[in-house]
Amino acid sequence: MITGTMDARMEMRDVLGTLRIRLGIGRQSYKVEPGLYRFGEPGEDSPVLVTANYKLSVDHLRREISGLDAWLLVLDTKGINVWCAAGKGTFGTEELVRRIEAAGLSEYVSHGKIILPQLGAPGVAAHEVKRRTGFTAVYGPVMARDLKAFLAAGMKATEDMRRKNFPLGERLTQAFVETGSVLKYGAILFAVLAAVLLITGRGLHSLINPAILIAAAVITGSFGAFGLLPWLPGRAFSVKGAVLAALFAAVSIAVGSLTGGMPPTLSGTGLLLLLGAGICYMTLNLTGASTYTSLSGVLKEMRYALPALIAAAGAGLLLWLVPVLLGGKI
Repeated sequence: MITGTMDARMEMRDVLGTLRIRLGIGRQSYKVEPGLYRFGEPGEDSPVLVTANYKLSVDHLRREISGLDAWLLVLDTKGINVWCAAGKGTFGTEELVRRIEAAGLSEYVSHGKIILPQLGAPGVAAHEVKRRTGFTAVYGPVMARDLKAFLAAGMKATEDMRRKNFPLGERLTQAFVETGSVLKYGAILFAVLAAVLLITGRGLHSLINPAILIAAAVITGSFGAFGLLPWLPGRAFSVKGAVLAALFAAVSIAVGSLTGGMPPTLSGTGLLLLLGAGICYMTLNLTGASTYTSLSGVLKEMRYALPALIAAAGAGLLLWLVPVLLGGKI
């Protein structure tokens, strides 16, 4: 059964939707209905391209295959992209088999092949798909932009098609998503600090330094982490985050000393420790945007990193709070 048709046209709602997602707004609900779609005028010899139902993935794919006639088989990955869904199991063997059978794919194509994105390979057992559906799974290139060349070469991938780099431009694009995701937490933290300062009789001027530091910490933990990722020392992302947090603290103290904006008080030290823990936690989130991590490795790192970060954040909040409540310098 055919679910619908698609083409390469990007309407204004698609552009605005992409912008919204790049800012980290509503990512979990940005998806399309799973099923089999016509792209162009496909026939029984046309390729079958498999993707996730994360709408940004679908939009990217259909934009890159403009001019082709193909079948698009969209899996129900709960609105998660191919790479992450393969790790979580939603872009997997069971869902692929289910969609092939539900669509009656063999009624529409005669070549018996489906093309999977390479980054979906961890979730799919190709031999099981072949045994249960009769379809041979062929792994396409990492990047959708190489699909036309891949198909023109008889579904043969070059070495470059099998590699995925993570250049600065792509890292900074991802940083926008991270910034949008953590802004609300920065706002909550500022609201808590502001409430404490105002309740203890501090003037509005006392909110300036915390506001600047929180904003700087959010930028450091997103753009700084993604931008400096290849050069931050250590293999563990918690170590990279700790180094970045230390750099943030050093720069903050230096700037504060030069401008007189933040003297090295106990309360100021506590705030830097609290924000440093936040920066380190944000850097840990980069595990989902790196090929150097695995699910078991991430879980192992989280087991020792999260307790340490919670302890650091708690100690920082305590160091900041006690002098404020006792009427000392902040």
